[in-house]
Amino acid sequence: MDKYFQDKVVIVTGASSGIGLAAARAFGASGAKVAMAARSYDKLLELAPSVGSDVLCVRTDVTVEEECKALVEAVVARWGRIDILVNNAGISMRAMFKDLDLSVIRRLMDVNFWGTVYCTKYALPWLLSAKGSVVGVISIAGYSALPARTGYSASKYAVRGFLDTVRIEHLRDGLHVMVFAPGYTSSNVRNAALTADGSAQGETPLDEGSLMSAERCADYLLKGLRKRRNHMTLTALGKLTVLAHNLFPNLTDRLTYSYIAREAGSPFK
Repeated sequence: MDKYFQDKVVIVTGASSGIGLAAARAFGASGAKVAMAARSYDKLLELAPSVGSDVLCVRTDVTVEEECKALVEAVVARWGRIDILVNNAGISMRAMFKDLDLSVIRRLMDVNFWGTVYCTKYALPWLLSAKGSVVGVISIAGYSALPARTGYSASKYAVRGFLDTVRIEHLRDGLHVMVFAPGYTSSNVRNAALTADGSAQGETPLDEGSLMSAERCADYLLKGLRKRRNHMTLTALGKLTVLAHNLFPNLTDRLTYSYIAREAGSPFK
């Protein structure tokens, strides 16, 4: 057991699957009190025993400001504090911008960006009191743009800018802010990704079995929190992409185009 997280109160959004569920389980195994937030309340209740003995399930649609506020209020009512907020809830998309219904970008911004803003806003007084941590789970696409994912990249860039600014505002307050950027991780995010008309893609263009597992990703997340890292970028490809984007942006654009063009069912074709 990692004693750093013993009895800490942790909120994880998007906790019903993928990185969110893996993180909730890792926190629970480390002795934390875990609040699991997601839209699927029945699924949260089903999963809660696998997370730990002190778990709170809260049905939360992060696109609704009042539900994010109610999530924070429920956690404080239960435990009287908040030590860590993990803004993990998110959705993706896959379509060329020229073909895209603009409601898709609005949906991605509502979930990925505004969900992070709402939860952080209402949890912030408690996090400041605890000198705690707020995390935004973004993506390599939040550092180097990913074609056919305009709304996804835009929302992840926005989350990074928002949290980096919050960190600077509270440099002297003891608040820890971490931008956490996994590379390709095995999850349901690509199956649930929205297409040009807003419907779910229902399949993944990648070999999910060859990707980093959600559990390993969660281990890195906890490690970053323990060390109070400001930024974490995962996978060799992810780190190389960010570095190349900063040093050789034109070359990176061409390489990224070629990489996405080779995907199964690529929108470029």
